[in-house]
Amino acid sequence: QVQLVESGGGLVQPGGSLRLSCAASGTIVSINDMAWYRQAPGKQRESVATITIGGSTNYAEPVKGRFTISRDNAKNTVYLQMNSLKAEDTAVYYCNADVQVYLYNWRRYWGQGTQVTVSS
Repeated sequence: QVQLVESGGGLVQPGGSLRLSCAASGTIVSINDMAWYRQAPGKQRESVATITIGGSTNYAEPVKGRFTISRDNAKNTVYLQMNSLKAEDTAVYYCNADVQVYLYNWRRYWGQGTQVTVSS
């Protein structure tokens, strides 16, 4: 069993910054890709940023240049540094990880989500 726990969400003014963290725990052999998704009210969940175990990153166009995803493999943790936040960034942010739980058994896990609200 694997659990992903997000933290760092909250209320911030436009132009401000937040850093989200997501720590994975449980029966883990290794973790391949990790990612952040978000879902605003009335909208579908969308990918925000992804990072491979080697550190290669990809970003959704709306956050490119403002958000930075990183990871600490020793801590099984992924981070999302969010700068120059806009009201449009308001959403529940979810951590996602591709986890190896056994020899050739990989499973996708989701965190419970953390609320980010950008408002003046």
